[in-house]
Amino acid sequence: MSNIVLQANQLTKTYTSAQRNLTVIDSVSFECEEGNSLSIIGPSGSGKTTLLGLCAGLDVPTHGTISLMGFKLNNMNEDDRAYIRNQYVGFVFQNFQLLSTLTALENVMVPLELRGEKNVSAKAKELLSRVGLADRFHHYPTQLSGGEQQRVAMARAFITDPKILFADEPTGNLDDENAQRIVELLFGLNKEQKTTLVLVTHNLELAQKTQRILRMKGGKLVEELPGSIPLLVSQ
Repeated sequence: MSNIVLQANQLTKTYTSAQRNLTVIDSVSFECEEGNSLSIIGPSGSGKTTLLGLCAGLDVPTHGTISLMGFKLNNMNEDDRAYIRNQYVGFVFQNFQLLSTLTALENVMVPLELRGEKNVSAKAKELLSRVGLADRFHHYPTQLSGGEQQRVAMARAFITDPKILFADEPTGNLDDENAQRIVELLFGLNKEQKTTLVLVTHNLELAQKTQRILRMKGGKLVEELPGSIPLLVSQ
């Protein structure tokens, strides 16, 4: 039996500005199975990042429903959605979103500390070492390069052993060499932890590393393409 971990049904997001309505997501439906990888591509302004935010419970749709790990996010308040994110979700963003007043080690520890877990530094050090930052534990974000900051963000995303990882343009601010390293780490850790991956990118070469590709245009889902990784056959 397949296990659906993410299901969007007729998602619509409309903003009101200057007495007019702007629909940025228009009746989008799709689902993603446990352990699979999915890319969302499209030009700037097509609604990719907005769709990702809705799927992760960072925002709520105007119409339609979103189910994450079996939980209907529409029926939850922000505190409940935050709890679901902390329990099941990892994030990697284009602009890293590290806390500037915390060291690399402290940034990675934050998600487990928010859960109330103790003695989490050993796991954080292990993950930072895995991403090649064993000598950067006590450096602050301003003391790290862009590639190093994104590796810290990667370690932070995986420290909770997330069931699903949302990545929004994870290589967008990096040079080619660092981008390639981040891609290798992202897919390597993802495969190792059997995490479901939902990736937003304008980079078709990166998108083709996933199993499925959804193409957005003008807020609509206009096409689904196969990626380069064959889909697993559900038992």
